[in-house]
Amino acid sequence: MRHSQLFAATLSLLLAADAAGAAEPARQGGVAAAFGNTVKALYPDGRYQWLWFNADGSWEAFGRRGKWSSGKWAQKDAGQVCLKQSKPIPIPLNYCTAFPATGGVGAVWTSKSLEGEPIKVTVVKGIQRPAAAAR
Repeated sequence: MRHSQLFAATLSLLLAADAAGAAEPARQGGVAAAFGNTVKALYPDGRYQWLWFNADGSWEAFGRRGKWSSGKWAQKDAGQVCLKQSKPIPIPLNYCTAFPATGGVGAVWTSKSLEGEPIKVTVVKGIQRPAAAAR
């Protein structure tokens, strides 16, 4: 059950994805703005999930319960991105969600996790890792 909860939280951060295809990510929204930056989701319990998107289509996350996960992301339609988890266990499910086109660095918006919990999503500048995330 914990793996599915972690996956659900990670998938919620798909809201940090869009097909902007930008040459200069920091000036654009969507996934391109997330490259080299951190996407954080604040849950009602006050804990964060941290997610990092890479230009090669991979993502990595440190969940609010202190677990790592990773996988691949892909654009489904304009303004919609899908995540698929491969670690710690492969999940045979793609989760797709919309993301505001203006969601570059500094953007803040509300959404819901896969489990229906309200979350506040923020794109912050640079690769930021919580202290508990040391590998």
